[in-house]
Amino acid sequence: MITQLLNILTIAACLQIANPVHISSEMKELERGEAELVFTASIDAGWHVYSTELGNDGPISATFNAVKMEGAELVGKLQARGKEIKQYDKLFDMDVRYFEKAVTFVQKIRFTKPTYDIDCYVEYGACNDRSCLPPSKANLRLSGKSPRPPHMEGQIPPPRPEDGQRPPRPDDGEMAPSPDNGQQPPKPEDSNMNPDPVAEAGINADSTVVGESDLSQLWQPVVNELQHYNGDTGSTEGMSWWIIFLEGLLGGFIALFTPCVWPIIPMTVSFFLKRNKDRAKAIREATTYGLSIVVIYVLLGLAVTLLFGASALNALATNAVFNILFCLLLVVFAASFLGAFELTLPTSWANKIDEKSGNTTGLFSIFLMAFTLALVSFSCTGPIIGFLLVAVSTQGSIVAPTIGMLGFAIALAIPFTLFAMFPSLLKSAPKSGGWMNVIKVTLGFIELAFALKFLSVADLAYGWHILDREVFLSLWIVIFGLLGCYLLGWLKFPHDDESHRTNVPQFFLAMASLAFTVYMIPGLWGAPLKAISAFAPPMNTQDFNLQKTTTEAKYKDYELGMAAAKAEGKPVIIDFTGFGCVNCRKMEAAVWTDSQVADILNDKYVLISLYVDDKTALPEPLEVTENGQTNVLRTVGDKWSYLQRVKFGANAQPFYVLLDNDGKPLAGSRAYDEDIQAYIDFLNQGLKNYKAQR
Repeated sequence: MITQLLNILTIAACLQIANPVHISSEMKELERGEAELVFTASIDAGWHVYSTELGNDGPISATFNAVKMEGAELVGKLQARGKEIKQYDKLFDMDVRYFEKAVTFVQKIRFTKPTYDIDCYVEYGACNDRSCLPPSKANLRLSGKSPRPPHMEGQIPPPRPEDGQRPPRPDDGEMAPSPDNGQQPPKPEDSNMNPDPVAEAGINADSTVVGESDLSQLWQPVVNELQHYNGDTGSTEGMSWWIIFLEGLLGGFIALFTPCVWPIIPMTVSFFLKRNKDRAKAIREATTYGLSIVVIYVLLGLAVTLLFGASALNALATNAVFNILFCLLLVVFAASFLGAFELTLPTSWANKIDEKSGNTTGLFSIFLMAFTLALVSFSCTGPIIGFLLVAVSTQGSIVAPTIGMLGFAIALAIPFTLFAMFPSLLKSAPKSGGWMNVIKVTLGFIELAFALKFLSVADLAYGWHILDREVFLSLWIVIFGLLGCYLLGWLKFPHDDESHRTNVPQFFLAMASLAFTVYMIPGLWGAPLKAISAFAPPMNTQDFNLQKTTTEAKYKDYELGMAAAKAEGKPVIIDFTGFGCVNCRKMEAAVWTDSQVADILNDKYVLISLYVDDKTALPEPLEVTENGQTNVLRTVGDKWSYLQRVKFGANAQPFYVLLDNDGKPLAGSRAYDEDIQAYIDFLNQGLKNYKAQR
């Protein structure tokens, strides 16, 4: 039966397997009978590998592990060489260090005998912005004659305790799982089982949980079935680019209705129509003018893209210094919109560009006219562009600024072309007036609110605790409450008309702002406030919290949990997770705390959480073969990582899959996605299919 099981589990994992880190290993000889074991890694774009000695409470550190070290001894600790990035991670509440693109791990050794036999590996952790891989390893196996100086041949050098290091043993906690390991799953009695949950399920703890045939069925690969349920999934990156484009488009349309842009539209269109008696030519020039606006702002986006590389943009998201600068920048923009001062470029710039446009002809003159518009309207468009670039830059995508500015420019250019084609529309267009200043002031309130979001990141980074969740919510409640009062005409700013009266659109906007204010008030007592969970500080920074909804797995063993589910007559949800998995914690905080999700997971499913970085040693290491390579399963985490790869064809966490009592999928799999309703639909679909089977 074990042989049959081995044959089943040799099926290769499918396309979902991620392999973002490519490592080559070698030994480089040094002088004085020493050498370096060198592991050189190239890292795919968007991924990073964590450095050494990050501590037990952080992500997976890179460690050197010796299975066999005969004829040689370690000298010092594992060294990581490359461009190390250090930043604060608010989920781990600590500074983490990692590498992007490339890193080299080096372990120095000293030969102690004429011959050597070395079997070792480097364990490391790799993550991107959406998922983490289980602890991975790069192996190195060497044997031969020691490259020792002739006069020391056959001698053993005296030990040097000050720089020596004993090779770690499995009971040191240094031996860890590998995603490239293993083929044969351990028998259930070899698993890390807890007798208490067994008793709860009515199963005898002294007996085998499942039989051999049941075990074979539980570990049977279901990759094809999952693909059938999942279907074709589109590119999430492409989807995010569309969102960025739409955000830029919205920003452009808002900029149109500011006092610096809207009054210029009819003047510019009239200029083109009067300049050319031929209306067709006027339309062509106005269209060229609009395209010039697009080119100018897209070039601005490209400039930001070239100034900040992909790794720098990604680092901005949590870098404390940058977030403080962003906060101050948005506060300045907000003060400008509220009427404290005007952000203007030197008038001489606009005059010189305007003069050159008058002295030139053809397309270049039209381009210079568009450039003049960009300079003149900067006091209104600058804060909007700045806010847009700050927002998209912190998403870490190298093309995001260009895409965002493309959307902004298209929205800004549309009316010039549209009114040139249909001049009669100008008569029905709303006239300039005090309503434009209302838009500016409203934008000032919004930028002030978002400035607090960036300050919150810095506050978490330095541990100031001046902007904990309840303080943040209090400030947002005040900001949006005052915005509602302003829209109702109860507050006035320097540029507002004395005779300003609240109109119907302002009334409805005031209602929305005040309603949002009321919505946030329960958050002061711990309400989750899902609508703003991406902006507010984490719940653990709140001192007073009445929210008690918790979801925790009763089982952390696959076979044990499956046996309990069968005894209870419930379906199973497998949660492939990790102690160092950032996005796993995000899902648990954002989705599992929802009362409806918690009720379904706690009452209608048997939840099994399998930690792929669990370093608890298995009773006996298991040497297995996968994809033609022989590896060893040494830990509980090895076992669960192997289960995920071979049975489900995936190796990233978090990873959720619903199973019946025979280990067959009930729906498609899910990964990191904070859409609560989609998660509820996912769980309900599994329940529906489970009931249909029974």
